[in-house]
Amino acid sequence: MPNIEQKVVAITGASSGIGEATALLLARQGAKVVLGARRLERLEALARRIEDEGGEVRVLSLDVTRLEDAQAFIDFSEQQFGRVDVIINNAGVMPLSPLDALKVDEWNRMIDVNIRGVLHGIAAGLPLMQRQRSGQFINIASIGAYAVSPTAAVYCATKYAVRAISEGLRQEVDGDIRVTLIAPGVTESELAESISDDGAREAMRDYRRIAIPADAIARAIAYAIDQPADVDVSELIVRPTASVY
Repeated sequence: MPNIEQKVVAITGASSGIGEATALLLARQGAKVVLGARRLERLEALARRIEDEGGEVRVLSLDVTRLEDAQAFIDFSEQQFGRVDVIINNAGVMPLSPLDALKVDEWNRMIDVNIRGVLHGIAAGLPLMQRQRSGQFINIASIGAYAVSPTAAVYCATKYAVRAISEGLRQEVDGDIRVTLIAPGVTESELAESISDDGAREAMRDYRRIAIPADAIARAIAYAIDQPADVDVSELIVRPTASVY
């Protein structure tokens, strides 16, 4: 993929799942990847894998709920490689529960990570991309950005928000900056491990029997990046063939 080679790609939530798979794939295709997440030891282990394969990688501890962390992450990426071509706002949490369980702390956590985290990535990266007169935001939403299901009301609300923010950003930026929304269906990841509600956790385990690998989403991300500069892949839904939703 010639349009990926040598691009500088900053990825949040890169310590596992879609973020990890994307980092590996893009590095193999010649991108310079900068990885951010709270679990620094996981990032460092991933960086060693990438370097062993001949890739270029940097890592930085990152909590996307903190604007100062997001800004430091993008500044670090620019300092290391001279520019930032792509920001993948991937960090997310999914502690599902019925609304009457009143898990307000979990609702707030989803709002902080899934919505504010994306906004912080945009706030940190947009001025740089405007100065560069080039760049691409790739925001990871969910099939939950298009349909709501029981126990997922707040999670889906956060992903609807990511979809709205992405479309608004696409309309507002000039023709030099691309904006892509990737909406995965059920995908292998650690998201389900954050579900504390017993009923929601069991339902998700059953639902995830048809999960596709994280690499499937990584390939969709790579496809969006690889398009010519005058082509913006605005939205991609990627889900299991067997999925009803």
